[in-house]
Amino acid sequence: MNVYSTIPGYRRLANIPRLSKKARQRLKWFDYYNCREQNARLTCRHFDISPQTFYRWKKRYNPRDIENLEDHSHRPNHLRQPGYSVELVKTVLRLREEYPGWSKEKLTVLLHREGFACSASTVGRILHKLKERGVLKEPVPNHISARKKQWQRPCAVRKPEQYVAKEPGNIVEKWIHWMSGLCQVWCSSIPPPGTSFLDEMFWKPTPEQLLTPLPALLILY
Repeated sequence: MNVYSTIPGYRRLANIPRLSKKARQRLKWFDYYNCREQNARLTCRHFDISPQTFYRWKKRYNPRDIENLEDHSHRPNHLRQPGYSVELVKTVLRLREEYPGWSKEKLTVLLHREGFACSASTVGRILHKLKERGVLKEPVPNHISARKKQWQRPCAVRKPEQYVAKEPGNIVEKWIHWMSGLCQVWCSSIPPPGTSFLDEMFWKPTPEQLLTPLPALLILY
């Protein structure tokens, strides 16, 4: 024969709530407080807390409901309600799906054309709310910008470092200035042999040298 017995109060023990770390620490305050003849100052010195904090939690403490030692929500009772209309939200959603790459500033211009008086900040808040609700699903960015794309110029080939000029004008630097639709090319070639160091620093080609047609040379950009 099997005999089963239960401990009195087992149902109450099974319903003991699980407290957080902070709530368990506050429960220790009042255990110490009751064991020390309810000496509040001694309890505050022992746990290094202020009397104001202790008395504030003492008003909330209930031995039959220790869940009161948990932190309550600090959310305000009255929240700020949105001041925009449902039609504006639908229009922002439609424009965003039509132009997914446009910013809130560009969408604001389109909304002004459709007769909505709103700011870019309002459009940004609407987009943020739509993303939180899962209504607006943005495409995954590929982090590729057209501005950062490097265009390869086949004519811009740099000479090797060991390249030696064989004759004057073999290496030419060219500056192009567009003025009134005309292209003026100013060329400065290597100074003629026998030029001193100081003359090389301030050497400039003569107008005759600029007007002289250059042969087919390798040009360094």
